[in-house]
Amino acid sequence: MAAIQLAKKAVTLPPTVRTLASGVPSASLINLSVREPAGHGHGHGHGVGPRSDVPPKWVGGVSANSSVGLVSRNVVNGMEAVLAAGISLPPSTGIFQKRLIHSSVPAKDAPQVPDFSHYEAKSESTNRGVAYFMIGSLGLLSATVAKSTVTEFLATMAASADVLAMAKVEIELASIPEGKNAIIKWRGKPVFIRHRTQDEVQDARSTNWKSLRDPQSDEDRTKKPEWLVMLGVCTHLGCVPIGEAGDYGGWFCPCHGSHYDISGRIRKGPAPSNLEVPQYDFDEANGLLVIG
Repeated sequence: MAAIQLAKKAVTLPPTVRTLASGVPSASLINLSVREPAGHGHGHGHGVGPRSDVPPKWVGGVSANSSVGLVSRNVVNGMEAVLAAGISLPPSTGIFQKRLIHSSVPAKDAPQVPDFSHYEAKSESTNRGVAYFMIGSLGLLSATVAKSTVTEFLATMAASADVLAMAKVEIELASIPEGKNAIIKWRGKPVFIRHRTQDEVQDARSTNWKSLRDPQSDEDRTKKPEWLVMLGVCTHLGCVPIGEAGDYGGWFCPCHGSHYDISGRIRKGPAPSNLEVPQYDFDEANGLLVIG
């Protein structure tokens, strides 16, 4: 244990300054031979400067060594004790390096980037397939959302339930006897439904319709000869004509005297055109007239 303690005392860092054989530090940029010129007239209370050939007082505690420079006598004695104990010391290289101070602050908070190599695709084709799948999925999702948005927006602009209920009207044909009129309300307007007799049909079709104010044949205004369907609104100013009246056995407008025949065509008065025929169809299976 004592030998180890002696070895610790013997091991010491070499100085960074070389010395001359006399023990004086070797400083190439310091001229120790300079003397104060005689009679310079400045008394500062100091004596003559040090001599380069005379060791200073502090040299008494050190000894010169050509391989390691200045070495303390205590160290030399310790080294001799270590050698006497049979402990070998590593040889000295005699090469000294300058001790430098690093002025930069170490980056203690430098970001640590994780390793994502385990998550990388093994091949470019696999990576490309995943990219295409993600793009397609996002496109499909965007299209679905856009379709839902447009559908809901258009639904708000559609007709309400009460309007749709009035969009079509169904009438039983058997409820209207031959030679009689029926008036119903459709979309806020009156509709005339006439179950015509054979004489009325023959009279309507025998008229020279090409000479009328609004030329239109009876065949173009009816889908079945015995059924006449038209809006009960005068084409002059919107009054409601009276059925089975007028000079032509059809309808007469009491507001301004317009006369319509049994086919609803204008024959006399200020009305410019025939009574309008709405969109309608027959439900043969159920015996219904569907308007709208």
